[in-house]
Amino acid sequence: MTSLPASVRVALWATAGLAGEIPMQQVAERALPDVDHVAGDLDRLTVWHDFGESAVLVALPRPGDLSGMPHGPLALSGAATEAGECVFVPGIGGALVPTVEDYGPEGDVGTQVIWTAYDCDPTPIHRLEAVALADVELRLRESLIHLTTRLEDIDASPLGGRVLREAAVEGVRAGDWAIPEGLPSRALRIIALAARISWVAELGLDPELHSFDGHSTEERRRALRQVRAAADSALAEATNVACLNLAGLRQDRTDS
Repeated sequence: MTSLPASVRVALWATAGLAGEIPMQQVAERALPDVDHVAGDLDRLTVWHDFGESAVLVALPRPGDLSGMPHGPLALSGAATEAGECVFVPGIGGALVPTVEDYGPEGDVGTQVIWTAYDCDPTPIHRLEAVALADVELRLRESLIHLTTRLEDIDASPLGGRVLREAAVEGVRAGDWAIPEGLPSRALRIIALAARISWVAELGLDPELHSFDGHSTEERRRALRQVRAAADSALAEATNVACLNLAGLRQDRTDS
């Protein structure tokens, strides 16, 4: 089953907490019920609440692409890029980066998420306030069509374009996820589609999967990395729009 990144879930639930829907101390258990142990600097969420922040946002950076990241020290960008995710607050500045790892003896292994706090600059949110979800969804679907067609053209077995498209379009039930209720319907639809595409693309990048020749294998990997990048970008944008909506900062926008 596809899972949303920890930072996506924490951003949504922390914003719900800032809006008074749940106590901030419950964010971790609401956002990460499938995680055996959560530790680190999540007390920053309460600090952000006390300083009057209204939204927690998410970034899903990749090597060579830090779009969506707040401006901060190299330690932050390096840790977030390695993790592939982080959450941050735009008002006073500040970020949290998760480290997801297994722990425990063989036969009794659990999953833990350790959050590390970093300072960063405040982030203007006017660009996010202007994001049109219809455009985000259109770009995501166009990227999926273009890149899955490319996979078919290069006969990228065993995970060709048709398989990728069918798996992605299936989507996943939002009820299977730990996310708040009441999100804008279009944002929720994009989150579901983007998460599914990213998950399928990651499966296709498994080193155990390869084509009959090295050229096709590399072409397939390049296409899958591109489609995963497009999916992660849409996932972050849709999540941040949903967070702004929960915070009451986009109620005049049409996000359905």
